[in-house]
Parts: sequence; structure tokens; C-alpha cells
Amino acid sequence: MSIRLITFDLDDTLWDVAPVMHSAEATLREWLGEHAAQLGPVPVEHLWAIRARLLNAEPALKHRLSELRRRILHLALQEADYPEVEAKQLAEAGFQVYLAARHQVTLFPDVHTTLEQLANHYQLGVITNGNADVRRLGLADYFQFALCAEELGVGKPDPLPFQRALKHAGVAASQAVHIGDHPEDDICGARAAGLRSIWFNPLAKDWSGGEPAHGEVRRLGELPALLASWR
Repeated sequence: MSIRLITFDLDDTLWDVAPVMHSAEATLREWLGEHAAQLGPVPVEHLWAIRARLLNAEPALKHRLSELRRRILHLALQEADYPEVEAKQLAEAGFQVYLAARHQVTLFPDVHTTLEQLANHYQLGVITNGNADVRRLGLADYFQFALCAEELGVGKPDPLPFQRALKHAGVAASQAVHIGDHPEDDICGARAAGLRSIWFNPLAKDWSGGEPAHGEVRRLGELPALLASWR
């Protein structure tokens, strides 16, 4: 059966996420230094310790990254003796600074041309465990829908996000393919939900997962030809 739907992962599939996150963390720390002086210089280890405490108390937060970030900031500010109202206001302001920096991504060179080409032949969607918003990235026109773990309450590799994507598009699993970089979340997750899968592997790593993907590309510009060969 021919492919009608293509779903994409975002982080490390449409851009390199590590430098984005490092920059966003640095921007947040600088902002906190200016606007929340009582915190003092906040060691990253301290925030990770707060994160671990919150996840231990409420494991489902691992799928709600924005809410988790807000709570980390709020708790850190509370523990620095900020009054509740001020701690809440500062936490939200700090989160918005972080979120804006988190969207300062550098797309891989062939993202726009590839998505434009594919959008002329297939329905395109997003399935992400992160909190990047394609509307803030100027990519929304390519996609019919975007599903994130934060809104669903569960993330890849759980079958639910893939099943929701199929429902949104009105297609069978055999008519869909998912593209992503993560062997477990993207490739195994898609397979378990009955979709075909393509491993985005720009660094030419050896496959170390279970059953391999149906296809593999080193750059996104290779996708149209690979998909055409499946027709």
C-alpha cells in the first residue's frame, strides 16, 4: 500500500538540539542572575537535583517538559526564600525566556526544500517528545498537525502518539512512515504501532537497537527519493 502520511520527529531530526539547549540554559541562568539575585549563581547540579525530586514524586512529568521546567524554577525560587506570588511570577517569566531561547534553532540545510517537496505529495505531521512548537519556527505551513507528549500525557515509544497521528490523517498504519533519530523512541515506537520507519542517521552510527528501520538516510534531502522507491 502506498505511503500517504509522513510524521517527523523534531529535535535532532530537523536540527541539532544540543547547542540549542546549552544556549537556552545559559540564557536562563543569565536572566536569573539579573532578575532573581537571591538565587545567587545556580549550579546546574542543584536544578537537576530539584528535577529528580519532582520526577520521583510525579513520574508523569517526564512527558510534560514545559510544566516540569516551570516547577523546577518555582521550587528553586521558593527555596531561595522568595514569597510565593513573586516566586510564581519569576518562574513563569524565566520559563518564557528559556522557551524563546529554546526556539532559536538552526535548521539542517535541506529542511525547507525537503518539507516543501514532500508536502506536495503526502500529508505531513509532527510527533515529538519535546516542547518545540513548529509555529514558532516558521514550519507550521508544512504540517497538517503536530502532536507533543506534553499535550498527550504520554510520549514515544508508546503507541498512542502514533495512533493519534493516524487518526488525524485518516490513514491506516500501513500507509504511514515515521522519520526520527532515536532508535527506541522513533524507530521501535513506530514499528510497534505498525508504521514503517526511517532512521535519520547523519553521523553514520552503527545500528544498536532491535529490529532495524525500514530505511535510513544521512540527510533529509535523501527522503524524497527513498520514499519514491517504495511506491
